[in-house]
Amino acid sequence: MFLETERSEFQKIPIWIMGFAGSENPSEDDAGIGKQVGSILQADLRRTHVFKVMKRATDVLPLSKAGCEEKAPIVKARASNAPVATWGRIGRKDGKLLLEACAYDGGGTDSVAIGKRYTGKPINVRLLRSMVHRWADALVEHYSGDSGIARTEIMYVSEDKTGRRHIYKMDYDGFGPRRVTSDPILSLMPDWSPDRRAVVYTTYHDNNQEIVRIELGKKLGQGNKRTLVPSQILNITPAVSPDGRQLAYASAKDSARKSNSDIFIMDLSTEKKTQLTRRASAELSPAWSPDGRELAFTSDQTGRPQIYIMRADGKKVRRLTFGGRYNAAPSWSARGDWIAYVCRLPGYGLKLCRISVDGKRRVQITSGPPGEIDDSPSWAPDGRHLVFSSTRGGRSHIFMIQYDGTGLEQLTKGGIHHSSPAWSPLSE
Repeated sequence: MFLETERSEFQKIPIWIMGFAGSENPSEDDAGIGKQVGSILQADLRRTHVFKVMKRATDVLPLSKAGCEEKAPIVKARASNAPVATWGRIGRKDGKLLLEACAYDGGGTDSVAIGKRYTGKPINVRLLRSMVHRWADALVEHYSGDSGIARTEIMYVSEDKTGRRHIYKMDYDGFGPRRVTSDPILSLMPDWSPDRRAVVYTTYHDNNQEIVRIELGKKLGQGNKRTLVPSQILNITPAVSPDGRQLAYASAKDSARKSNSDIFIMDLSTEKKTQLTRRASAELSPAWSPDGRELAFTSDQTGRPQIYIMRADGKKVRRLTFGGRYNAAPSWSARGDWIAYVCRLPGYGLKLCRISVDGKRRVQITSGPPGEIDDSPSWAPDGRHLVFSSTRGGRSHIFMIQYDGTGLEQLTKGGIHHSSPAWSPLSE
């Protein structure tokens, strides 16, 4: 099998962000808020696989109470010959933040293609960003049929100056990191519940590892915490099934078997555990298929780490990767067609690759000097973006990239060490 490179075949749609007015008679402050909306939307749309943001000046064309039915913006959009144009207004009404957003895509009509109105409180930057993200996602869904990812989040591990590692979450674009865990020493390898209401992860108890689940949405240290897998010498790489009913993980009961971990699954309602692998080798990093019927995992049963696939009951095991001497840390795309993983490439070192589920196509995603290590890939729920950790630039940080290797963007800033990212599902 040869290693190929690939570029997206999707023809992006040019879109003009005309501008967002702060009110019908915008002041300088209103214009500043409108520019902020335009800036957030521009960044969202540039990250998509759908749109190419046109390099045109933004306008400060105010809207009347007619909203998206106001004729002046439609006339301006039609005259511009832009394939898609979007505009709107941001303001306050009845003590709430209000965003009206419109899009026009030609055809000689006097009607917008799509229009939305969002309101909410309390009025703050996070709410403003959330509204703009919703509009970006609405545009993506309208013009591609795919769900947008602008309102998703990323969980990751961050190390502080004392060497302790805690789990944080941030918006998909790196905004607003918030600490999630308050364990005394280490919190590692997070994974989301499908409803985004909880996180499962590995932590330490009496110098051994246990897997716990903590509820999100409450103040630090106040979320309900439940031990799922009691303390043992090794309990790592937890992964919640797509339906939220099962947990897959790697475990070893004693130090003599620490290098011979096996894959287990646990029924989260009954806590019944089932051992899936029984080999004199290390099996770890289980990753669920989108339908929950199969698991990809890493095994060194041939002497070198490779990716395997088995049914969720442990049967019909097959080797997936054959090229290269090191392939590990699989992550299954939400579309079900690709598995991303860490690959060791001649001249590149540890980088990211993806392989089709039938093993017939293998594509290199990232590149760079051998000293820059790319690790821990996690797919976005659209199946077109990945998040991963990398030491490019020196310290380990979290990066985003499109599945074809374009759009590389660093998400975390500062800090000591950031690793183990996990992209959230779409649901909230």
